[in-house]
Amino acid sequence: MGISRDSLHKRRKTGGKRAPIRKKRKFELGRPAANTKIGAKRIHSVRTRGGNQKFRAMRLDTGNFSWGSEGQTRKTRILDVVYNASNNELVRTKTLVKSCIVLIDAAPFRQWYESYYGIPLIKKRKNKAAEVEEEKPKTKNELRRFKQRKEQAKIDPHVEEQLHTGRVYAAISSRPGQSGRCDGYLLEGRELEFYQRKLRSKKGK
Repeated sequence: MGISRDSLHKRRKTGGKRAPIRKKRKFELGRPAANTKIGAKRIHSVRTRGGNQKFRAMRLDTGNFSWGSEGQTRKTRILDVVYNASNNELVRTKTLVKSCIVLIDAAPFRQWYESYYGIPLIKKRKNKAAEVEEEKPKTKNELRRFKQRKEQAKIDPHVEEQLHTGRVYAAISSRPGQSGRCDGYLLEGRELEFYQRKLRSKKGK
């Protein structure tokens, strides 16, 4: 039969059937879903109407994620799919779609935060070589810069907690099956609290 996006097979508002006035047309076609999974990057190109192209991501394991409150974007690994408002089956099968909530590697964001503000988020066990490096005197300019930045170094406590664990929640804002990319943004503030409540209630069931 093929996948069709026409509305000729639909009933009228009143419930009456419509008489088919023509057969299916090429401009009404639909295609199978990409069902993008987490794995080594694999992208298929699809020729579309007008000779244009879509990039169908079969598997992806990285994406560009932005930290909105800090105005920073970093390429990082996608670790897991944890929530999808539309379908729990997409969480079970770890399918990447727009607006799903994923766990991503926090390391690039933590490294940037520590280097920019000069505030360590994780207390590491120090070896002698690291201690010698830390003892190197910083220039006056560096010290002044860090002092100014520390005044603005307040981040969401929930985000900070996640940065300690090495994993942060993010939402996907691109369409992996259309653009071949899996980009998004870190969850913060009330949006993060909302999804944390959802995930807690899900675990409680």
